[in-house]
Amino acid sequence: MLEFLLGHSIWAYRSGEFAFARGWPLWLFWLCAAVGIAAIGVTLWRRQLGLWRAGAIGLLQSAFLLLLLLLLWRPVLNVEQLHDQANVVAVLLDDSGSMNIAAGANAPSRRAQAVAALNAGTLKDIGARSNLRLFAFSDRAQSVESLEQLPGGAAATRIGDALDTVTQMAASVPLAAIVLVTDGADTGGTLGEAELARLAASGIPVHTVGVGPEQPVNDLELEQLQVAETAMAGSTLRATVSIRHQGQKATRLRVYDGDRLIAAQEVKLGDKPGLATVGVEFPAGDAGLRDLRVVVDALPAETQLANNERRAVVEVDGRRRGVLYVEGEPRWEYKFIRRAADDNRSLRVASAVRATPNRYYRQGVTSGKDLENGFPATAAELFSYDAVILGSLEAAALSQDQQQWLKEFVDRRGGSLLLLAGRDGLGDGGWSRVPLASMLPSVLPAGAERSYGALVSHARLTDYGRESPIGRLDADPVRNEKLWQELPALTDFQELGKLRPGAVVLLESVSSTGGVERVSPLLVTQRYGRGATYLLGTASTWHWQMQLPAEDKFRGIKGDQRHETFWRQLLNALASPAPTPVSLQSERAVYEDDQPVTLEAEVLDESYHPVPDAKLTVKAVSETGVVAPATIEPSGRNDGRYDVAVDARAAGLYRVELTAMAGTRELGHATAHLRRADGVLEQFSSWQHRPMLERIAHDTGGRYWSLDDLDGLPEAIRYSRAGMVERQTLDLWNIPLAFLLLAMLKSGEWLLRRYWSRL
Repeated sequence: MLEFLLGHSIWAYRSGEFAFARGWPLWLFWLCAAVGIAAIGVTLWRRQLGLWRAGAIGLLQSAFLLLLLLLLWRPVLNVEQLHDQANVVAVLLDDSGSMNIAAGANAPSRRAQAVAALNAGTLKDIGARSNLRLFAFSDRAQSVESLEQLPGGAAATRIGDALDTVTQMAASVPLAAIVLVTDGADTGGTLGEAELARLAASGIPVHTVGVGPEQPVNDLELEQLQVAETAMAGSTLRATVSIRHQGQKATRLRVYDGDRLIAAQEVKLGDKPGLATVGVEFPAGDAGLRDLRVVVDALPAETQLANNERRAVVEVDGRRRGVLYVEGEPRWEYKFIRRAADDNRSLRVASAVRATPNRYYRQGVTSGKDLENGFPATAAELFSYDAVILGSLEAAALSQDQQQWLKEFVDRRGGSLLLLAGRDGLGDGGWSRVPLASMLPSVLPAGAERSYGALVSHARLTDYGRESPIGRLDADPVRNEKLWQELPALTDFQELGKLRPGAVVLLESVSSTGGVERVSPLLVTQRYGRGATYLLGTASTWHWQMQLPAEDKFRGIKGDQRHETFWRQLLNALASPAPTPVSLQSERAVYEDDQPVTLEAEVLDESYHPVPDAKLTVKAVSETGVVAPATIEPSGRNDGRYDVAVDARAAGLYRVELTAMAGTRELGHATAHLRRADGVLEQFSSWQHRPMLERIAHDTGGRYWSLDDLDGLPEAIRYSRAGMVERQTLDLWNIPLAFLLLAMLKSGEWLLRRYWSRL
């Protein structure tokens, strides 16, 4: 009906350019209009009809005059439309795994719905005016004779690559338009800004046809899983899980190591649809590989179950980390820190406490010569540790060489350094006046006034502390907050000074003076080079142990473990990131579908200097015993790093072993595990990505269409400006709508006059 009134296709109006065929000047049009409207006004004024009646009649007569003048100027549309049977129109149908998804057990798949909609007349109408070419695409586009018999189920969707393949046809054939039929889930990551800009520059309109629901229905999707790829034996691992839901209030999360259940947790999702992010903790266990599988319980009648699960691989390192702890004086804090570390099988704390100016009391050493003078005598001895803690020890107690070794220990070795408060610690110990000061997370006070003294305060977690494993006394965030609030007060404090830009505050000291609350940084850290530095502005955390219930074996009372838990987690955080001289790390623990398997090897000598010319051998073996080919290339930066590519095509778990040699001397070896999981990406984010499809259409001059509204698609393609076109001029003066409007304006005027004559 609308096209009958307009006289031409609506797409002619959308793509055409409006013009006047008479060639008369527009100023003459406006002059005639002004004279005519003035004449109408004078005539109505003389008849004295009254203001409202004259205004209504004048408006109708003026509109009639303007429309009549417009038709006299002979309006036209200048359009370009395709030459019949002289152009190619390409139809691309998504044939990836996500198109296998159906709304129910007996419902047709998305692919079947798309084929049925296209065969309902759309393809026939397009082919009546153009040379129709059919393509199916997943990870690549290929020409097909028919859409009815497609293999389906490919493991990846590369929309950008498919469009690029088809647009290249424009160099040899007149390609007028592309029809892209897909759910828009580009799992290959081929629709970046550069690809979209290149597609728009081709000048070929892309009409996108969306398939599938725009929002998931009755589906839980484990959208993201984040967990550390390495852990210390005996530590606690935390996995961060993001679950997409449609307003379901709760579900249950389970963590498996292989087939063994190691953790389960109820998860509150919330009443509104969206993304819920939660954390779940579980023990890392003994040294070895943790082949993790995190699963969300299925909803009743949920059909899309493949996206309820994610995989991860965690290397649990059985290597015992070494922590060096040097104290300048005997004090309670030292005793309780050592007690907290004694039961940690993953740590060896070697300590030296200065008892007299020339004598140190040593614990945890491996030989009688270790730490004879309180601090390692060589850089190699220092580098054998993974973390260093300095208590109430003045900076002058270390020589310039030892100060330099300590700086290189953090910067080059990648170890962690923790400075504790004390009479001779931090700023009061002169640590603000040594080269090491530039590595610390704050500018320590350097004045004559002492910054260490008695102060009653409480430790309070910051937002960063809540996220850090150091501040996690309990897995439940609410209970964890309560446990921190109930801790006994600290009795001393030392100013840390002005924080540096990269500093992160994990704990705050909260005190009250005269009813005014004072908040100061208590535990601060920052990255420096390959390692990290920490400052702790108190030496009285031992009160947490002394003033909380102690263990009573006879009464069966278990002692409060908050002090031990805090220090164990802090010591683990200090020691666990320190790298070994030879390391091997994969870009990700789980490679999905066609993602290339790449790892980075780093080879350092005993002093942690790069070895750019090392001889490396790599062996990659799948869980079935098949050896996967591997290649090694230097990074080109002369930094001891090497790129390792493994041809791991089959799905499964792979073990990659690296051995580094310098001549005939072995520098070390490293092992990494990874998993290849095929057919996974297509099961996630599998709803229709309409915003992306609309952008493709908008940027290229096409239009977005829904699957149940394709009637106008052939006509829209007819007025494409790509390919071989012919220019036409379509008259508008004789369209039915113009004559209908003229009749309505005069009829309206007659009806008004007749109505008023009866009053």
